Amino acid sequence: MVQRVYERTLLSKSLSSVVVATDDNRIVEHVKAFGGNVVITSSNHQSGTDRCAEAATHFSDAETIINIQGDEPFIQPEQIDLLAACFEKKETEIATLIKRISDYTDLFNSNTPKVTIDKNFRALYFSRSTIPFQRDVPESELLNKHDYFKHIGIYGFRKKTLEKLTLLPVSRLEQAEALEQLRWMENGYKIQTAETIHQSYGVDQPDDIIKILKEFKHLL
Repeated sequence: MVQRVYERTLLSKSLSSVVVATDDNRIVEHVKAFGGNVVITSSNHQSGTDRCAEAATHFSDAETIINIQGDEPFIQPEQIDLLAACFEKKETEIATLIKRISDYTDLFNSNTPKVTIDKNFRALYFSRSTIPFQRDVPESELLNKHDYFKHIGIYGFRKKTLEKLTLLPVSRLEQAEALEQLRWMENGYKIQTAETIHQSYGVDQPDDIIKILKEFKHLL
């Protein structure tokens, strides 16, 4: 799976280099075996963002860093390019992707973070709850009355911003929602979003592989 993610990432037109960051020697050997670039990071990181920040220190000339999860075998190169394009705006410090919600399973699933945005596609808030709340609208009509978006967990950072984010303490909203990006927003950072049409299929446990092979065979 790591090799697949790596090779799909190489298809992006926006990246000058791709590297796997890990603290696991098994992954290090695997990446070397298929000819990929890898850096060994600390085993004490509390988040993938912290690991990404350490890996970024190996690239002194980099201005923008994109953090791609190694458990996203269906990442699309177009998604990476879309995210990278957010940094064409000089004011963008952090960027991520969102996708329009089209079914009620996602809308009410607390494992699917939702996001509200302003008119410039900057994030206003992320939540595991269904946001925004629509007063006097039946649940069965929510998607007909308003556009809802879910968060796709790929991030881009200005390198200097990434360094500062790793110094921030855990925030109250982050603790409440278990969403790391709320720590950044509580500290005044703005998150630019871009809308993707592609779904993200993360593999968090072995059963997810079986599900993907059954339901998404056409994407293999």
